[in-house]
Amino acid sequence: MIEGMSKIDKNDVLLEVSDLKKYFPIQSGTLRRRSGTVKAVDGVNLYVKKGETLGLVGESGCGKTTAGRTIIKLLEPTGGEIRFNDPKLGWVNLEKMDRKQMVAVRPNMQIIFQDPFSSLDPRMTVKRIVAEPLEINKIATGQELTDRVAELLRVVGMRPEYMSRYPHAFSGGQRQRIGIAARWPSTPRWMICDEPVSALDVSIQAQVLKLLEDLQKDC
Repeated sequence: MIEGMSKIDKNDVLLEVSDLKKYFPIQSGTLRRRSGTVKAVDGVNLYVKKGETLGLVGESGCGKTTAGRTIIKLLEPTGGEIRFNDPKLGWVNLEKMDRKQMVAVRPNMQIIFQDPFSSLDPRMTVKRIVAEPLEINKIATGQELTDRVAELLRVVGMRPEYMSRYPHAFSGGQRQRIGIAARWPSTPRWMICDEPVSALDVSIQAQVLKLLEDLQKDC
């Protein structure tokens, strides 16, 4: 058990990560034989309580992004335990779940990527970007889908008329707002933010952080 966890009510905890590891093989030569290992994440322990914001701090290249993507199972962990307190399923071990089993918990865990310029598909309209998770999770279809997309855009401070536009038509701050709208269709219990404002102007950073704070209060 992580130090300090014994004093906390388990019902108040949302996420518990124990001894998390993510190693990448080093391949060399024409046959791409394994010649070593990069230990991107090695022995991370943490827990997050409901409604809490936890910051992971470190120098560039130390493994923060890899840790986040491994915790949310975008990358398969090399070792360790990832336990998530799902509102319907209760405590589940994410590191033991396969892709099909993860479908049940995905609506309650999302990630906002660092770069708003590369995280949105330039070939998709704003409506398609925001609607896609609603369709995948079977939350809405038809006119209800369009109405939900409009509602989500309003929540993040964007006009519903922007639905027919493409990502290249927006500024960095607006793109990040679109990305947040696309991650908020089911009001996730747990959100990983991978430096969500680092690529934005200082004047826009405060607006996006305030938006995330307001959305957190509504969860």
